[in-house]
Amino acid sequence: MTTARTPKSPQALRLPDPPKSPDEKMTAAKQLTDTGHAHHLAIHLGEPQTTIVTTERYITPVPISERADMTGVLYPDLLVAFNVNPIAFEERNGYVISEQRKPPDFVLEIASRSTGRADTGEKRAAYADLGVAEYRRFDETGQYHGSRLAGDRLIDGGYEPIEITEMPDGNLKGHSAVLGLELHWTDGFLGWHDPDTGEHIATFDTEREGRLQAESRVRELEEELQRLRGD
Repeated sequence: MTTARTPKSPQALRLPDPPKSPDEKMTAAKQLTDTGHAHHLAIHLGEPQTTIVTTERYITPVPISERADMTGVLYPDLLVAFNVNPIAFEERNGYVISEQRKPPDFVLEIASRSTGRADTGEKRAAYADLGVAEYRRFDETGQYHGSRLAGDRLIDGGYEPIEITEMPDGNLKGHSAVLGLELHWTDGFLGWHDPDTGEHIATFDTEREGRLQAESRVRELEEELQRLRGD
């Protein structure tokens, strides 16, 4: 499936880059950028022609040309949207709901000292008003959100909490129906896990380890074949 290219026009201006405090940048980078988790999720979900997985971009109901200013416009730490137009998203430098013809399916906020209260208050109400199907919050310490892992799903226009399970080792998990994955809080770090196997989705490290194991097995088979041949 391909997406139709949305033509640029003088009225369809690009959104500015969102402002980020050092506090926000540090916490989001630690959980999403430095670990590669946003990239791992994008690779796992696939369908790049119709799926957006992005960090720190604005969401707005209408184009910037139709707004008086940027007051109240949200920029989640992570956004996921299916069956949309990534080309239009890149041209606008943000997610315009009227242009994409649907709200994002999933947003995630990473707790920081400067945003913790807003994440659990006005942002929660705002994401519900925008129609975001699933809103997740991750707090490595639990100090800023009041909980280490939390989430809500949109039901009849309002958010209802998603169940979070504490595991025997004290870590937490919660199922994301939108992503088809479990979100884990593991020793203060975010993880995406397959609900069927409990294993983390593929990462740079696991892909490398798998490749090395496969290469080692090939060498073992070649050596065994040589032995059988008497070489």
